[in-house]
Amino acid sequence: MESGPSAVTLKAVAGRVGRTHANLLHHFGSAEALHTALITRMAADIVGTIGAAVLRVRAGELDPREVVEMTFDAFGKGGAGALASWMILSGNTNALDPILTAIHDLVDELAEGDMPGDQPIQEQTLTLVLMALGDALMGAPMARALGLPVGKARELALDALLASKDAAAPARC
Repeated sequence: MESGPSAVTLKAVAGRVGRTHANLLHHFGSAEALHTALITRMAADIVGTIGAAVLRVRAGELDPREVVEMTFDAFGKGGAGALASWMILSGNTNALDPILTAIHDLVDELAEGDMPGDQPIQEQTLTLVLMALGDALMGAPMARALGLPVGKARELALDALLASKDAAAPARC
């Protein structure tokens, strides 16, 4: 993934892991199947890490900023944003099913711990994921074009997450 999603070919991966192209072709069947396996693995890792972090935030053991940072890093540095975008643009949208399913399952699990009055976790997730994806694709150039610091989208995502919690809190006099 260091060279971008288009570099993730059966031949390149075979060379990287010390196998033959034929061996990987036999195992995966196609480059699309390799990409699906890659995104399935990425989804499990990302969702597992972020899910555990959300539980730690709810327990008061972790700053919500860390969940935002992990999400943005997964889509940016981790390559999930580039891979997802490449899948969509190449017409292989079915390859996104593993990550969409993993996120859906995590959200269902976390929704059980939602407090009454909180913004639904589905809405929080949609906001955070779309902001992280957008930032991964063009966040730095857009921020520079607008004269904003490169990390501004992360700050805005955190503000939105905290605002969704503050709005649910009872008014204090």
